[in-house]
Amino acid sequence: MTKHEFAEALKAKLSALPKDELEERISFYCEMIDDRTEEGLSEEEAVSAIGSVDEIAEQIISDIPLSKIVMEKVTPKRRFKVWEIVLLALGSPVWLSLAVAAVAVVFSLYVLLWSVIISLWAIFASFSGSAFGIIISGCVFIFTDFALVGLSMVGASLILAGAAIFFFFGCKAATKGIIALTKKIALGIKKLFLKKEENR
Repeated sequence: MTKHEFAEALKAKLSALPKDELEERISFYCEMIDDRTEEGLSEEEAVSAIGSVDEIAEQIISDIPLSKIVMEKVTPKRRFKVWEIVLLALGSPVWLSLAVAAVAVVFSLYVLLWSVIISLWAIFASFSGSAFGIIISGCVFIFTDFALVGLSMVGASLILAGAAIFFFFGCKAATKGIIALTKKIALGIKKLFLKKEENR
């Protein structure tokens, strides 16, 4: 694939982006190809070295803030006619309440996901704190007249410490999973906005 073919393919994938953003990204990758050809690579080798068009397009879309894409799409490209303004005003009780409800549902799902993660980390913290507190108490009991109680407390604290270790790895994996899921959701929302623009 030549530089021109790469630029055209990338432009087609990102055609719904704001024009200035699109030109900036295309010129960035064209400069990258030029730099690699100056280092001695052929144009085809330079293009293949920077990655596939699909991967680059997805990376670019994920880097652009959702608010920027939304503002670009909702900002009218032309002035509204009087009858369009009247229809928007009359329909606002319906479309505005639906938009607020949709945003509230998405936000509540996001909060719900992260509240589960926070709860898991709270359980890990309680297991760790309990293990630490019980082992100190057990040591105190061992050196007093209640050695048997102290030994059982130390045993219980070791069980709690083991559970805390397992919980730590589970919490870490769950946190990574939620971060990946929220990134995919944000990317999906961005793609929805961009597809709407492409279909016009």
